[in-house]
Amino acid sequence: MPFTVAIVGRPNVGKSTLFNRLVGKKLALVDDQPGLTRDRREADVVIEGLPMTLIDTAGLESGDEGLTARMRLQTEAAIEQADLVLFVIDARTGVTAADEIFGDLVRKHGKAVVLAANKSEGRAAEPGFYEAYSLGLGEPLAMSAEHGLGVGDVTEAIAEAYRNAQAEAGEDGAPEEGEPDEEGVYPLRIAIAGRPNVGKSTLVNALLGEDRMITGPEAGITRDAIASEIEWGSRRLRVFDTAGLRRKARIEARAEVLSVGDTLRAIKFAEVVVLLLDAEQPFEKQDLQIADLIVREGRALVIAVNKWDLVEDKQARLAELREMCQRLLPQVKGVSLVTLSAQSGKGVDRLMDAVLAADEVWNKRLPTAALNEWLAAMIDAHTPPAVAGRRLKIRYMTQANARPPTFVAFCSQPKALPDSYVRYLVNGLRETFDLPGVPIRFNLRKGNNPYVKSKS
Repeated sequence: MPFTVAIVGRPNVGKSTLFNRLVGKKLALVDDQPGLTRDRREADVVIEGLPMTLIDTAGLESGDEGLTARMRLQTEAAIEQADLVLFVIDARTGVTAADEIFGDLVRKHGKAVVLAANKSEGRAAEPGFYEAYSLGLGEPLAMSAEHGLGVGDVTEAIAEAYRNAQAEAGEDGAPEEGEPDEEGVYPLRIAIAGRPNVGKSTLVNALLGEDRMITGPEAGITRDAIASEIEWGSRRLRVFDTAGLRRKARIEARAEVLSVGDTLRAIKFAEVVVLLLDAEQPFEKQDLQIADLIVREGRALVIAVNKWDLVEDKQARLAELREMCQRLLPQVKGVSLVTLSAQSGKGVDRLMDAVLAADEVWNKRLPTAALNEWLAAMIDAHTPPAVAGRRLKIRYMTQANARPPTFVAFCSQPKALPDSYVRYLVNGLRETFDLPGVPIRFNLRKGNNPYVKSKS
């Protein structure tokens, strides 16, 4: 296991800003609003030449019920997992009663601690910095995560704790280089998307086999797009739990605006997106808009219908859902539709089979010779229309790219070819070459076969 550092502290002391600073990327959402982070976010980093895992946690708050209690449990789990706790206070506010309570909590876990007094820029922070000694967590380090002041002292303290831990374990402290897969394969990136409260975090927990994500009846618990790596069979997966996407008109809070941006980035960089629907309210307008967004981004799509255990007449409902899927999402004809219960885990195996199959189709490449034989047969069966008395000619086609499958056809008048004829060709590609459920991009270019040399 890599050396692990958990960043903990009260809400709004700058934990996520420090996390982003140490990672070198804006991975965690940051805003003046307290309590923005809820799930714990992990990132692999190299600090002072030493590889380790960094965990950003929810702000520690007192409370024994509801969402606050579940957030606290997640943070305590991160502390238990960590080799080092990076305890952050706000030097401008000084030590509060909550800091003292949670300082005791950290001490009880018996982990090594680095105490950081954040927001220490300016004289106003001096009293709070000196108050930090009263926590009994060692000498505080004055820093400003936002401005980068004193961060070097923090990284040196982390590196020293790393070396001390390895010395106690009898290791030499030399960093190990990460080993790639035997075949050099990167993890398959999967985003779980959908409306709020359809069970996305519960599904991710079912995949991980642990309560990694905070779940509950409240809508909109997840805010960050949290990534977790798992192995499914022989395949490595990187699964992103995302915030629920609501209609724009209903997005009001700053935190939700940031969450939506994080979700859209997760979709954009995923390879397969699982669109999770509620079995009792499937294919609502927002579901269709999310599906359209996924298709426009060119991602492979799998439709998953959650809470299937609550459906009474399953056969009739399944037939109805499949009809709705084909009618409402013609742009991804043949897309996989899988029913499941994220709560019980039933159907998750079938979902992952569908995800891996969708990725295989998304990466598919077709031979040029076979494409042109198919094109000739399609034109013979249904010739392109004539424009101004001149027959449109499609002379040649090739696959320009995969991920998603992208084709280029050379036509005498590309702008004049009707959309209906392009749909005829795209549907033919799906049926003939077995390309169900993925976006297909079909581009037209003017000209002859570019691979045939002109006669001199």
